[in-house]
Amino acid sequence: MRCGKNDAALILSLAETIDSRRALLWNGHGSDGAPDGQGATHAMGTVRQAKFTLGQVVRHRFYPFRGVIFDIDPEFDNSEEWWLAIPADIRPHKDQPYYHLLAENADTEYIAYVSEQNLMPDETGQPLRHPQLSELFTEDENGGYRALFLQSH
Repeated sequence: MRCGKNDAALILSLAETIDSRRALLWNGHGSDGAPDGQGATHAMGTVRQAKFTLGQVVRHRFYPFRGVIFDIDPEFDNSEEWWLAIPADIRPHKDQPYYHLLAENADTEYIAYVSEQNLMPDETGQPLRHPQLSELFTEDENGGYRALFLQSH
């Protein structure tokens, strides 16, 4: 499956709707100002610190694909139908960060939604070829990706 205009619109829409709950995961401080590792509390309980960051290249622990993170959900935020379609013996827990990736495998590029437990850092150093990469990221001097949609303060 190739990425089309609808996928690009979806990516840009997601990038434009990044809100403060995701900032809890990115900046190491919660709404209560708690530093890394202490977790932030909100009306629904404790938000865990995300293991991975925007722009980080990761790979799936079991399946042969890799990608760059363009959005993070503090916990599962997809349909029940999507979650139940995953075989029960490998179905991840919902109460962990989930990552939106510009993903690719040997054959194609696509958008993936992956639980934290199923991701690992990609240490190959190989560049990504996803067609929407340049719309959301710029490559830094070390070959990493910096999100264009985040403003530095």
